[in-house]
Amino acid sequence: MKIVSVVGARPQFVKLAPIHKAALAAGVEHVIVHTGQHYDPMLSDVFFEDLGIGTPDVHLGVGSGSHGVQTGSMLAALDAVFDEHRPDWVLVYGDTNSTVAAALSAVKMHIPVAHLEAGLRSFNRRMPEEHNRVMTDHAADLLLAPTEVAVHHLETEGLAKRTVLVGDVMTDVLFEVRDEVGARPSALLEELGLAAGEYYVATIHRAENTDDPARLAEVAEALGGLDKPVILLAHPRVVAKAAAHGIALTQGSLIAHAPLAYPELIAAALSSAGVVSDSGGLQKEAFLLRIPCTTVRTETEWVETIELGWNVLANTAAEITAAVTRPRPDDTDAAPYGDGHAAERVIAELIRAAGETPAQ
Repeated sequence: MKIVSVVGARPQFVKLAPIHKAALAAGVEHVIVHTGQHYDPMLSDVFFEDLGIGTPDVHLGVGSGSHGVQTGSMLAALDAVFDEHRPDWVLVYGDTNSTVAAALSAVKMHIPVAHLEAGLRSFNRRMPEEHNRVMTDHAADLLLAPTEVAVHHLETEGLAKRTVLVGDVMTDVLFEVRDEVGARPSALLEELGLAAGEYYVATIHRAENTDDPARLAEVAEALGGLDKPVILLAHPRVVAKAAAHGIALTQGSLIAHAPLAYPELIAAALSSAGVVSDSGGLQKEAFLLRIPCTTVRTETEWVETIELGWNVLANTAAEITAAVTRPRPDDTDAAPYGDGHAAERVIAELIRAAGETPAQ
């Protein structure tokens, strides 16, 4: 059997790692296509190295652009890739332009599509990610849901027959990396002269927090006013936006820093007093590490983190300050994101379902 995985952004590289490992273990041919949606080496190439994935088989080099330009460029390039490889499955990950482009291309070519992390919903239709995930779910042939909540969303939308609960593959790699880095000091702390528990880690990248100069300035000022140093792992796009509008990303408690390789990101989060982010993946990673998280958004797809008290939504400066400095949540043994073996279930389900899918 042959699977083509299409990825293009940092969270997808993380999810790809355990899938690649499980595919090789099962004797499945696994072709990796990197669209180039994230083109900075610290957000791209280094992840493949650090997570043991190896060099992608195909690199489209699409780069940045508007949603339409980026998605269209991917569509044009992916048609030829899928025609060459004719896989049993095209596997897409999450909610990016890479995901919806690959799903559309494969569907038009009558190649079965499986969506990893299916069923997540923010119910905020202003978010491009929400459009991407909804369209992909309704186009895909197999929906690999990470949680019971995601399964319920898909059932509500009439997609129950295509849905399988597999758990969350990010849990797989997070647990593995956590165990690897837990015994060694974070290089970031040595670089910045910080001690464990005396700083926060932040990532802010979503359009709603960065495209409006007034909003980006508000978030930066809020982080700069916190009670401990805040290490902002700044995406190149955010750095450019801030520079264009004269917004200081290093001010007060706020310290701008280049993005980190995944193992070092986990080491930094693990030693922190808390995480502040608008990222979907980091919210969940913080929960799995049992590090308090503050999410700078009006909603989250990972509602379990909120219900269990380890994540708080905050938007105004006052809300951000109150959330970040809140008391540590009560410990919990809840495991809504699985047991660390989701990737094995994904590959097993693709093998099983391929037997039921008509040959192309």
